[in-house]
Amino acid sequence: MIKDVFTPESSVQEPTSKCSPNGNGKASPRRSSQVDNAFFADPNEPTNEGVDLPRIEAAVRSILAAVGEDPDREGLLETPGRVARMYAEMFAGLHSDPGRHLAKVFTEDYDEIVLVRDISFCSMCEHHLLPFTGRAHIAYLPSGKVVGLSKLARVVEEVSRRPQVQERLTQTVADLVEDRLSARGVAVVCEATHSCMTMRGVRKPGSLCLTSAMRGIFRDDPKSRAEVLGLINRDA
Repeated sequence: MIKDVFTPESSVQEPTSKCSPNGNGKASPRRSSQVDNAFFADPNEPTNEGVDLPRIEAAVRSILAAVGEDPDREGLLETPGRVARMYAEMFAGLHSDPGRHLAKVFTEDYDEIVLVRDISFCSMCEHHLLPFTGRAHIAYLPSGKVVGLSKLARVVEEVSRRPQVQERLTQTVADLVEDRLSARGVAVVCEATHSCMTMRGVRKPGSLCLTSAMRGIFRDDPKSRAEVLGLINRDA
């Protein structure tokens, strides 16, 4: 067991340079937190550029005051800033092109169904600005080109980061996969729980919304449609 070691304040010496010793006893430059953040940043993640954080903070303060709260009390003092950053994160997909994740493809002599199931997502209902969460299933029939499986999940993640409805989310993902991959067939099925229906209004917890979008052969051929839906709905 490793025990904490107490070092008297008088024995701690301030560093005299911007270097710290490494394992060889030599000095090496310290890396700033900005460099660390840049190093670990995911280039595939959408950014919050274009979001007016101060304006959101002011709006949140107004809402708190309008419902009879004191936005200056301790528990709410930093709430406007937190909400502003939350909206910047939740709506980051507004200022990016999710189709860019499908730009890199690989030539493969494969002409059967490719299916990725249970891609989790969380989006924001544009009617009440309340979240809806669920899973997306994406299937496509290649025409000589396939894409990395994680890229399909990235498309769902980025499309979901904007105010919208589930129907549009489903169609947007299907159109992107069909267009960018020139797929012979695309099937997208989404299932989600909407908090605007479970925590307010009709208040029906446990209700589930399912939407589907079929393109190409999955829309035109009943047998192909039945095959892909069978794969999506089969027990794991």
